[in-house]
Amino acid sequence: MRYEFLVGLRYTRSRKRAQGRNRFISFISLVSMLGIALGVAALIVVLSVMNGFQEELRTRILGVASHIQVHSVDGGLEAWQQVAEEAQRHPEVKAAAPYVQEQGMLSFDEAVRGTIVRGVIPSEEDKVAEFGRHMQAGAFEALQPGRFGIVLGRDLAHALRVRMGDKLTLIAPQGLVTPAAVLPRVKQFEVVGIFEAGMYEYDSALALVHLADAQALYRLGDAVSGVRLKLDDLFAAPRVARELALTISTAGLTVADWTRSHANFFRAVALEKTMMTLILFLIVAVAAFNIVSTLVMAVQEKYADIAILRTLGASPASIMAIFVLQGTIIGFVGLAAGVAGGLAIAHNLDVVIPALEALTGATLWNKEIYYINELPSQVLAADVVSIVSVSFVLTLLAALYPSWRASRVNPAEALRYE
Repeated sequence: MRYEFLVGLRYTRSRKRAQGRNRFISFISLVSMLGIALGVAALIVVLSVMNGFQEELRTRILGVASHIQVHSVDGGLEAWQQVAEEAQRHPEVKAAAPYVQEQGMLSFDEAVRGTIVRGVIPSEEDKVAEFGRHMQAGAFEALQPGRFGIVLGRDLAHALRVRMGDKLTLIAPQGLVTPAAVLPRVKQFEVVGIFEAGMYEYDSALALVHLADAQALYRLGDAVSGVRLKLDDLFAAPRVARELALTISTAGLTVADWTRSHANFFRAVALEKTMMTLILFLIVAVAAFNIVSTLVMAVQEKYADIAILRTLGASPASIMAIFVLQGTIIGFVGLAAGVAGGLAIAHNLDVVIPALEALTGATLWNKEIYYINELPSQVLAADVVSIVSVSFVLTLLAALYPSWRASRVNPAEALRYE
């Protein structure tokens, strides 16, 4: 073992007989380690939660929405079969399904709720969405033409206080013009299923009916609102949408991909992740630069030792290496503890969050605010590597100046009063 490492390690360790200033320096070293550990752990946990939040939202949104929607500008698309066939000729389009989407009002007993009514063909919709996988009661295939069945989101069903088999009233905003007055179109639907997508936005405001029933209620004839498409690669949606806009021959259509329909939301999540990363790196930087004060005090305390080493032939570079190693050891131990703690918390958030809620009595995760019903976490190796790399560089930079000052100590001056 090189003597620089041996001396640096000895300076870092807290000796049992250390007293006064030596013990205080050891305490400051421990505080520096804990600061780095807390900062690194916080970075790993926060970035893991942001990654999981982003991925979970994308998965849940696209489990109910579609990768691409082709819809008519005037609201009625009659030749939807032709549009679906032309879209499916694209090599990256996996499936297509027609849909009708309108607004409505659901009423049951004294409860009334506004809703988005989506008319679908269950066998086709299963190819572009995942409603069948999210069913909590009933079956998605129970939507049959002419039966006037309806599948509700779990929170919407809870708000209306309906159960399987109950019959509720759907009121369409488009009215019937009669000589006496304009009367709203009203139809009774039977609850044949309840789904829970995990997205409050959909669970509380989406109702599914069969395409033919929606066409009859809203008097669309054979027309639909548009066609929903599913791709092999969801991240290719913007490019595929541009290509489809040029290849589909039907006029008066708009092609929109999921990145446009939810662009502001995902952009806000990405911006929040960036800002949180910068803020937490500042915490790590503050903890790293605590090493400066630790090493400055250590250098002041070890003036005599430095002078003796210099008189024995140690070079300024060796003296500098001793204190750089001391700062590096402090940073390494803090980084190791922070990575271990951060990974442990990030992988066990499903246990940590309920425990904190039980301990504090506060609700830390409200699905009505955060859109999803559980706190997700996704640890990315690239994030951990970047956190460790940047934190280690900060630690190393913090150790350079005090180490350089130590290498400039004049042995004669240091030993004058010893």
